[in-house]
Amino acid sequence: MTNFGLSSAQAEESRAKYGDNRLTEVEGEGFWSKLLNNFGDPMIKILCVALVINVIFAFLGQTEWYESAGIAVAVVLATFVSTYSEYRNENAFQRLQEEASKIKCKTYRDGRIIDISIDDIVTGDCVLLQAGDKTPADGIIVDGEIKADQSALNGESHEAKKSPAPPDSPDDDAAMDFLNPHKVFRGSVVCSGNAVMQVRSVGDRTVYGEIASELQADDDRDSPLKVKLGKLAGDISKFGYIGGVTIAVAFLFQRIVIGNSFDVAAIMLYCSNWLQLVDDVVRAVMLAVIIIVMAVPEGLPLMIALVSALNMGKMLRDNVLVRKIIGIETAGSLNILYSDKTGTITKGQLEAMIFVDGSGAVYNSPEDAHGELRRLLSLCIAHNTNAVISKDDKGINVIGGNATERAILAYGAPIFSQIDVSVTKSIPFNSDNKYSASSVSGEYKLTLIKGAPEKILMRCKSCYDADGNRIPLAGETVEKTINDLASRAIRVLALATAEAEIEDETLPQGDWTLVGIMGIRDEVRPESIGAIREVQSAGVQVVMITGDRRDTAVAIAREAGILKGDDDVVLTSDELAAMSDDGVKGILGRIRVVSRALPSDKSRLVRIAQELGLVVGMTGDGVNDSPALKKADVGFAMGSGTEVAKEASDIVILDNNFASIDKAILYGRTIFNSIRKFIIFQLSINVSAVLISFAAPLLGMPNPLSITQILWVNLVMDTLAALAFGGEPALARFMREKPKQREESIVSRYMWSAIGTASLWTFALGMFILLSPAAHGWFRPSEDNRYLLTGFFAFFIIIAVFNAFNARTEQLNLFDNIGRNKGFWRVITLIVIIQIGMTYFGGTVLGCYGLTVGEWVVVTLCSFSIIPVDIVRKLLIGSRSSAI
Repeated sequence: MTNFGLSSAQAEESRAKYGDNRLTEVEGEGFWSKLLNNFGDPMIKILCVALVINVIFAFLGQTEWYESAGIAVAVVLATFVSTYSEYRNENAFQRLQEEASKIKCKTYRDGRIIDISIDDIVTGDCVLLQAGDKTPADGIIVDGEIKADQSALNGESHEAKKSPAPPDSPDDDAAMDFLNPHKVFRGSVVCSGNAVMQVRSVGDRTVYGEIASELQADDDRDSPLKVKLGKLAGDISKFGYIGGVTIAVAFLFQRIVIGNSFDVAAIMLYCSNWLQLVDDVVRAVMLAVIIIVMAVPEGLPLMIALVSALNMGKMLRDNVLVRKIIGIETAGSLNILYSDKTGTITKGQLEAMIFVDGSGAVYNSPEDAHGELRRLLSLCIAHNTNAVISKDDKGINVIGGNATERAILAYGAPIFSQIDVSVTKSIPFNSDNKYSASSVSGEYKLTLIKGAPEKILMRCKSCYDADGNRIPLAGETVEKTINDLASRAIRVLALATAEAEIEDETLPQGDWTLVGIMGIRDEVRPESIGAIREVQSAGVQVVMITGDRRDTAVAIAREAGILKGDDDVVLTSDELAAMSDDGVKGILGRIRVVSRALPSDKSRLVRIAQELGLVVGMTGDGVNDSPALKKADVGFAMGSGTEVAKEASDIVILDNNFASIDKAILYGRTIFNSIRKFIIFQLSINVSAVLISFAAPLLGMPNPLSITQILWVNLVMDTLAALAFGGEPALARFMREKPKQREESIVSRYMWSAIGTASLWTFALGMFILLSPAAHGWFRPSEDNRYLLTGFFAFFIIIAVFNAFNARTEQLNLFDNIGRNKGFWRVITLIVIIQIGMTYFGGTVLGCYGLTVGEWVVVTLCSFSIIPVDIVRKLLIGSRSSAI
């Protein structure tokens, strides 16, 4: 195959002439478009209507001009900051995903195979296609055969067979002929086989490029967390709307009826002044808007986006690529995790370490075999595989195929000899059959078979001895050898030959001859043992699913710490298939290992666990794993896996390491806890502000918080608070919490106690400041109580700042791990600085007229009081690490 492909110089010429393989990106929503859309928010619309009415009344002399200006500035500022934060984080999220998920293609360049990015493919390149690959461009098959799934392009789910095109094949790239048996198209999936394609069209000139806008994936399914937050937001919004209308009616009743001492004549006279009456109605509407703005938690969706985006960069550094935000949201709530063995729990660095012939003779190196047996071993390894050897200045490089094929090919490389044969027919390996086969002709006319011993040994009646002669097979000797190797956690594969050819993609009939048994070792990752223990301590059941024999699987599961007690259940695929769904449900909690597993077993286990209400995670790397990855609540694809598996997943584990799955669960729990902390902070402000705005007009007082001040409070509790709490660190103690159940409320009893305590204390202390003559003495006197109201506004913001320290940790030590969230300090400092500036320079626009040092001391002490109050609450309910 080294005759295929372009040189580096030819590739550059092609790139200059035809371009590269990049697709023109569909532009996302721009900043100004997003800003304009945010002005379509119902709350912003209400505020804009109120602003227009306020402007009209300003011209009529009923209100001051600066009130309208303050509303306008506050609306623009709040909307701009929200839009900027959302836009910046969305773009950062998209860039990180694009950089980390570039597809690599096995391409012939300069006479050897190298991995290059899909974007760097050019017209004329020859690309090796194997099962699980996505075709990177449009072209024709020039060697080998594959079956391709073109359903993403033509909607037809059946597999299309693709074979080499004749040498004189016309260059009709413009024809969108999916039935052409020689043409392959970008976006189609290689289901089976092994072939080389020559690229004819790249980038936007491919069929996929022409219809790319119609192939956008639908990733908008809601996670359990998003559903819970949506329900919470809906409930609070109803409360806000009902409360707003009620308070508006109460305000009008106070102004029209109570203000006129229930005197009908006075009420009629009052209502005859239509300007005064309309002004009262407008103020009532404005008051209702204030209540709604305060009550509606519009910051919750922004919080999810911010906290997810802020954590994504950290996760990527830990080799966890989040493809869909839903994945990381849900990972923290996993109840059960079905994990592959190879490359996840084990190192994935498979090493073929031993060969045993049919007579029981052991060969630690293939070079120990001699004569005809050595040639047969070389033949079986070199001509029944999807892996290929590429040689360069650094030596031999084995690529393609699966990990097992690469290990066997590397093992046999030292004994490869020039055997004049060609492959005429082949059956590629798949997880269902658990074997592969190739028919060869030439110097040898045989069918070479490789696969699971139980699939092959029962067909073997003879074997080759050390000299390559056929002798009767000693089945007991071979079985003992296999069991001994399996007990040492060594995987085994059988190699055999048959005289007959492959017919209709079925194995030959008749008796086969055993060449020998290959032993392959894959060591357990040392870090996986600790990670599995931590995941188990987090309440997540770990089930290892493997294609290995039972004995091998048990040995590895014990070493990894998955199998511990006598009650643990180990099943083979056949045993699982023999059980009813109800039977599996009865023992699901005790299942630890499934050996000789089929892809259909994975999908079934996911479905059964979900029927029991469990949140399910699944790892996988092959084409056949895709249905289970898609069906699971969280699909973890391996970085070395097929592109199809990655596309079906929610999260890609770039280093294939179970320890990275452990980190994904931890980050999921961190995000969930950060959102809960934010809710405590936000609802504490919401409830106290609503209570104050409700009580003030009923007591005959003007609302102590103006609409511009309310909008500043709204900005603090939405965007800035999301930034502060979004950077909370991932703490090891989160892994000691129990998984969150699907039906569990987002707001826990601990949270209600924190919200209730903070809001009631803020309301009570705020009303004391507003109503108590003693408190009035703390501030300079004035006819309009401007210094008292300035002090109250400062108190309302500063007490929220102090409460942020209470909300961010359930520990008594409020500085617990605070140094690991530097953004928290920056945001809190920014809020305080802006508040101080507003106090001195806000003037009539913001209703702030400055405070003396003594008044600041009073404001600070009153605000700080929420710290000891909340500490007492924590002591009374018990400070627990799992409280949040």
